[in-house]
Amino acid sequence: MALTEEDKSNSDNRRWGLFKKLPFRNSNLQASSPSMATSSSSQNYIHQSRHFRYHGPPVVEGLSQNHHQPSTTIPSMSSVARSILPKKRRLKLDPPAKLYFPYETGKQVRSAIKIKNTSKSHVAFKFQTTEPKSCFMRPAGAILAPGEEMIATVFKFVEAPENNEKAMEQKSGVKFKIMSLKMKVPTDYMPELFDEQKEHVSEEQVMRVVFLDPESPNPMMEKLKRQLAEADAADEARKKASEASIAPKPIGEGLVIDEWKQRRERYLAQQQGGGVDLA
Repeated sequence: MALTEEDKSNSDNRRWGLFKKLPFRNSNLQASSPSMATSSSSQNYIHQSRHFRYHGPPVVEGLSQNHHQPSTTIPSMSSVARSILPKKRRLKLDPPAKLYFPYETGKQVRSAIKIKNTSKSHVAFKFQTTEPKSCFMRPAGAILAPGEEMIATVFKFVEAPENNEKAMEQKSGVKFKIMSLKMKVPTDYMPELFDEQKEHVSEEQVMRVVFLDPESPNPMMEKLKRQLAEADAADEARKKASEASIAPKPIGEGLVIDEWKQRRERYLAQQQGGGVDLA
């Protein structure tokens, strides 16, 4: 049976549609340029290799491979962490950032602060103040063993308010600073330690002055009284310990000295009288 022109056109369209769906349609193109495929794959591998394995200076386009770029120092993770993270404190302070004084004009008042060594080594500390003429500390510095704590007493003279200020509204510009120094070998405290090893000195805390009304009930005032009483008790215990450490005189030492003096006096008297007692 003869096919009409319309049937031939429909048949050609169906064959062309099936041809476009065949998977080997582009095989000639890929087979005709194997070098291009290999080159593309090789470039992709080189790019990935540079991305994951290359640790030298960055590659800059336009520079030849023989060009020597200046070497750059890459900081270690530990140095970066030390510069970002805050320094670890060696001392625990109570109160942590303020020194409380009772406000009594024209008098020398006291404050107290508890200092504890929280590190695993001996630590030396010392006080610094912006007004050494009107303030002093006792002790001004010491060395604490690991876990050891003590209460330091701070003395300050309270001046009368200026410019018609009210008593409790007086602002004090006095500041105190506590410095610390890690000790490699336990030794006696000397202020010169902080000058000799100033590169290892750390600033623990800057303390500002806060005045309290001694007549009004205040939890901080009650705490200050307890700390001052504890500091006084510790000072008294240290005095007794130092007195007990002094070696007592042997029994009868005074009698021997007195007898020696008497014999010498008799000897000198006999010499003047012309005779010598050999007894």
